[in-house]
Amino acid sequence: MIPRLLEKYRNEIVPKLMEDFKLKNKMAVPVVDKIVVNMGIGEGTQDVKMLEKSVDELGNITGQKPIIRRAKKAIANFKVRQGQAVGAKVTLRRTMMYEFMDRLLNIALPRIRDFRGVSRDSFDEGNNYTLGLSEQIIFPEIEYDKITRTQGMDITFVIKNAKNVEQARSLLRYFGMPFKTKEEK
Repeated sequence: MIPRLLEKYRNEIVPKLMEDFKLKNKMAVPVVDKIVVNMGIGEGTQDVKMLEKSVDELGNITGQKPIIRRAKKAIANFKVRQGQAVGAKVTLRRTMMYEFMDRLLNIALPRIRDFRGVSRDSFDEGNNYTLGLSEQIIFPEIEYDKITRTQGMDITFVIKNAKNVEQARSLLRYFGMPFKTKEEK
């Protein structure tokens, strides 16, 4: 079964982007290549159960098993040793990516209290967009009663073929990303 957002991309978004930016070839249209969900677990260095619980929650949210990220070097001020587990990461592609993006844009983001939209300026020099969330409880897969502490995460949309930030922003806007207006910044 083809994900809903993939069908929308092929049938609606590609023609709109080709018209907006006067592109002659479908292969030149910007596309979301992958989504990387990263969760830093600072307290996981002291408490292994906290790390395991956060990894399980990230797996439930994304539908894919996370890999545990380890410290590359020791930092005494943060009480971190080299090789110690400090976070978890999931890279989503293809069907899983579109399903996650659909749940994020249509279910999770509207559940944020006093939500007015996401920042328009979180693009890097590669035209990739990074969104920071402060709590994992906005996702319906997480049971609120079983949460010991709220955990934030970074979600990066890696975009291919975007020549500039405006093309990448238009792609995400057509998918339904609720950007703030220019006045709100």
